[in-house]
Amino acid sequence: MAIGFTPKYLEEIPLNDGGRAAFLVRTVEVVHKLGWKILQLSESGVIAYTDKGAFSWNAELRVTIEEESVLLESVSVGSEMVDWGRNKKTVGQFLAAYHELESFSPEQLALKYESLKPDFVAPEDDLLKLPPATTAESIKEFLYVFRPVKGYVVTPVLMYLNILVFIMMAIAGVNIFEPATESLLSWGANFRPLTLGGQSWRLLTNCFLHIGILHLLMNMYALVYIGLLLEPYLGKVRFISAYLLTGITASIASLWWNDLTVSAGASGAIFGMYGVFLAMLTTNHIEKTARKALLTSIAVFVAFNLLNGVRGGIDNAAHIGGLIGGLIIGYAFLPSLKKEDDSRLKFGTIALMSFLILTSSFAVYKKMPNDYGAYDQKFAVFTALEAKALAVYQLPTDAPKEQLLKGLKENGVDNWRKSLSILKELDELNLPPVFQERNVMLKKYCELRIKSYDLAYKAIAENTEKYKDEMIGYNVEIQNLLNELTAQK
Repeated sequence: MAIGFTPKYLEEIPLNDGGRAAFLVRTVEVVHKLGWKILQLSESGVIAYTDKGAFSWNAELRVTIEEESVLLESVSVGSEMVDWGRNKKTVGQFLAAYHELESFSPEQLALKYESLKPDFVAPEDDLLKLPPATTAESIKEFLYVFRPVKGYVVTPVLMYLNILVFIMMAIAGVNIFEPATESLLSWGANFRPLTLGGQSWRLLTNCFLHIGILHLLMNMYALVYIGLLLEPYLGKVRFISAYLLTGITASIASLWWNDLTVSAGASGAIFGMYGVFLAMLTTNHIEKTARKALLTSIAVFVAFNLLNGVRGGIDNAAHIGGLIGGLIIGYAFLPSLKKEDDSRLKFGTIALMSFLILTSSFAVYKKMPNDYGAYDQKFAVFTALEAKALAVYQLPTDAPKEQLLKGLKENGVDNWRKSLSILKELDELNLPPVFQERNVMLKKYCELRIKSYDLAYKAIAENTEKYKDEMIGYNVEIQNLLNELTAQK
């Protein structure tokens, strides 16, 4: 199901002189000749599946034989919204093979038709006899994806949660097209310095944030699609457990791979659900005919999005982390899915997977280096020390000599030396070259400040102006450094 957007092609042709029975027999012969699979056979016609392989594009072909005409309808079975003319080619392939088929005598046609009758579905089960959906029914079917029903409860709830968070952000003034980085961080985006700095809740909250309305719509489409397919198999508890757990594995992978990337979006958890489904599709838990079509659809979706993620601006690490987590969870769920009545096995598996993923994620989280977080913390100390050291300039010009000397020595030079020690500690961190270059400049800045303050102390203590030119030289160097540092920001 592709939520009302499934590509299709329809063509109506006149029924030939042989009548319904002859066309039905010849249709079955064509399907066998092309190597396709018959999904339904009835007096009304044939429903066939192209069966071009698990990793190829496939279609469902409906051949509906009416009194004076035949309706040929090819429908994509994948998740694509555009078929690039392939459904039309499928109908053309069928017609070409039909016209090339050797002719049968009336007796042969009669015998073949009688041999097909035992495989006819009952009239009440004939999918070809279902009336076409009305406009109201089509709208109702489309709206189905927005309301919780039996077998499809968690998916719409998750969708509404994501939409609600987005609306709340918009009401709070966040740009709905290009939200600022500061806005995303304030709402809980994943960012290594903050997440590893004690804000571990960001591992989960980022899964409900989106970087603009287009990002939200694309992720919700993918969520609804996989939810419609997967939730009926897993049930509510397994589905929500898998979603949250794969969201965490995606966030951990993003932290491990990215240093300063601000990550947000449900795509990591959604990739996790696709991973769960891929695991199921590689087993015999799902019926074979449906499995091959779905495997094609899911594999193409995953491969396309991972290749698309190679471009800049997409957190592919989260996608891969979610996908791997989903594959593991999917295989772990299989025993309990095969024994659906065994609630102990079901909840025991969920508990075990939750324990393993949470503990392993916590272990990786604790061991992951957070040099950027350490840099921010130490730099905050440096900024506070700098402010104390510069406070001497706020003293009144007529302040007592002792107060000026104390300010230059205790609040000034001592704090500049402490600042220099902090900067030397930053050298031990694994930081990009731009940070290291900035640190070199800041150390030189502190050294110049110490020299300037020492000369100012001597000038006041000795009541002399002989250090004036030297002090001016230091101040010029200091100002040049400050200008360079400002230009780097």
